[in-house]
Amino acid sequence: MTSNTSIELDIKIIAAQEKLLRFEHFDNTTAWALGNCLKDICECRQASVVIEIRLAREMVFFYAMPGTSPANADWARRKRNTVELLHQSSYAVGLKLITEGATLELKMGLPVRDFSTHGGSFPIYVNEVGCVGAVTISGQPQREDHSIIVSALAQMCRIEANAINLAE
Repeated sequence: MTSNTSIELDIKIIAAQEKLLRFEHFDNTTAWALGNCLKDICECRQASVVIEIRLAREMVFFYAMPGTSPANADWARRKRNTVELLHQSSYAVGLKLITEGATLELKMGLPVRDFSTHGGSFPIYVNEVGCVGAVTISGQPQREDHSIIVSALAQMCRIEANAINLAE
């Protein structure tokens, strides 16, 4: 995906995802359910990923599927740092920066060693509270990482995923 039209469309769809995929409450039990939902989706797709969920900047779920490496956990950390700082999905941040011809390092002085704008991390929002955490996976191409998270969040929030999926 390289066309500006495709990027702009994805940015709009991700903005809708971020508005719709919100919880009434989110706690460690919800994190466990979300983590297991992600694990099940990935197993069905035969996709090996690292799954990380943080609530109030505390790790509450972590699972490294067979076929992953410590590098996947490091990518997850970098993507999650972006979400925790900006309260937007890492993929949305990355796409917006592409349209601006910028990077987080240039725009905000953030080191690439600690921040990544590749897809695969999504803010956890609670209605009437705001961003309370981040759900992150790493191991597949960035667009697929993002889509897997959206599928799991849609399932957990009881929203029809097909209505908010990125265009093929």
